[in-house]
Amino acid sequence: MEMKKPICLIANTVDNILQCNPEALEILRSISQPVVVVAVVGRYRTGKSFLMNQLAGHKSGFSLGSTIQSETKGIWMWCVPHPIKPNETLVLLDTEGLGDVEKGDQTNDNWIFALSVLLASTLVYNSMSTISNDAVEQLQYVTELTKYIKVNAEGDQTEEAALYAGLFPFFVWTVRDFSLQLVLDGKPITADEYLENSLKLKYGDTERIKRFNLPRECIRKFFPGRKCFVFDQPTSPRNMSKMEQLSDSDLSADFLQQAKEFCNYIYNEGKIKTIKEGITATGKFLGSLAVLYVDAINSGTVPCLENAVSALAQIENSAAVKDSLSYYKEKMSQDVSFPTDTTEELSDLHGNYEKEALELFMKQSFKDSDHQYQEELKRSVKAEYESIFLKNEEESTKRCLSLLQQLYTQLEKKVNEGIFMRQGGYQQYKGDLEGIVNQYKSQPRKGIKADAILLNFLGEKENVGTSILNAEKVIAERERQLAVQRIRQETMERERRAAEEEQRELQQRLAQQEKANREMMERCRQQAEVERQKCIAAQNAVLEAKLKVNILLVVIFVKCQTNHMFQCLTLLYGMKDQVSQIYHVCIHVNGKMRI
Repeated sequence: MEMKKPICLIANTVDNILQCNPEALEILRSISQPVVVVAVVGRYRTGKSFLMNQLAGHKSGFSLGSTIQSETKGIWMWCVPHPIKPNETLVLLDTEGLGDVEKGDQTNDNWIFALSVLLASTLVYNSMSTISNDAVEQLQYVTELTKYIKVNAEGDQTEEAALYAGLFPFFVWTVRDFSLQLVLDGKPITADEYLENSLKLKYGDTERIKRFNLPRECIRKFFPGRKCFVFDQPTSPRNMSKMEQLSDSDLSADFLQQAKEFCNYIYNEGKIKTIKEGITATGKFLGSLAVLYVDAINSGTVPCLENAVSALAQIENSAAVKDSLSYYKEKMSQDVSFPTDTTEELSDLHGNYEKEALELFMKQSFKDSDHQYQEELKRSVKAEYESIFLKNEEESTKRCLSLLQQLYTQLEKKVNEGIFMRQGGYQQYKGDLEGIVNQYKSQPRKGIKADAILLNFLGEKENVGTSILNAEKVIAERERQLAVQRIRQETMERERRAAEEEQRELQQRLAQQEKANREMMERCRQQAEVERQKCIAAQNAVLEAKLKVNILLVVIFVKCQTNHMFQCLTLLYGMKDQVSQIYHVCIHVNGKMRI
């Protein structure tokens, strides 16, 4: 985010209470690039804001002021693209003038100075005229840094002192309206040599020497990397009140050159802001640090770099977890089309985006040495995946149930109408149900519950099929019983008819037999009559023959009585044919001879 003008980062209220500006913090949070932080401190009315405007590449921006009152209150911020390093952002911090007589609060000045040291990667101390003993002593804030800044949460402050140098910013001393010649012992020297000569220590252990050496020792110890720039007076005194309106032609050429050298040095040599253990700070980190330090000051505690790093780790790692989880959710939301056809499809997307989320977390996190926040992210991603997985199952279930209900509607109507409650109905029902299954299987995007829902559906409809089958069995049994009854009735009918026919035939046979018997009896009677007549005739003949024989015998007897034997025999012989005929008649009638 490119800022058109500066904005207050840390306000200093009338009660000297420090407050972070949410708008400024939001701007810092939007900067993901590493930041080069240049803070300027110094006595008020020494032209600090002009140097910041020069670094920003603008004539105006930070308020310059033209009166004896301090214009800048608190710490103001201007974030601009780095002029020569496109992958970095230049953050300029203009601080409230130290030693403001209207404020009259030394402690507040110490906190402003301490915050500048804590936030900056390059600290510019701006003073006027020369680096005199008074100028060095006016930098008494540096002698009290260990009171306002701690490196470790626990430990000896004197032991900590050796650690400050590695954590404090690079120190640049700018001397404004410098009118002296850079000559020492008759030899020309550089501005850096001028600074180092001003920071030389005196030998001795008197109180005066100790007071002389104390600020110099602190500067040398806390800021081992130092640079000095001297500036001529930019214009005439009468034009100093309208510096913002002056063009370059109205300013001293030497001053412009010196300002250019200063800016080029900051652009080229200014380091990226780092915190403990060399962690690179982005705009987001810088904003979090500002909040942590101000909160510590307002709570009455001393800002601690170790605690700040731990708190920053918590803040940033929590934010990294949140951002990475949001990334995972967004990607899954974009690419997961519910319901997925397979579990593998969802699992593959999960695996890819979990990996990308972890990579994003690794880029944003720091000091997660025990992987606490990484594991938290994994748990959160797992929980989100489980939620997505359940949603995928739910969407698949809804889709499958809706599809099956839609396909089953017509079949259900037939079932309710009792169309299948007949012989062969079960097979027809099974055929229709199989058709529904085939249509169901042919539909796309049913999801991972397709088989389970179908199996459950068929299980539910099994009762319907069983009812139809049982009904069919009942119908079949009834029809079988009816068929058996019908067969039995038909058999009985046939038997009845056969019996009737047999009875009829029997009656006919009996009638015929009776008729035959009658005819036979008639014939027998007739025959008997004939025989009787014959018998009668034969008997009559026998009787007649007997009679004749008797008569003959009588005759013979008479003859015998009267005639001679010979005559009798002759008579018998003469009558032999008649006697023989009578004999045969008698034999035929009686079967024996009877005389």
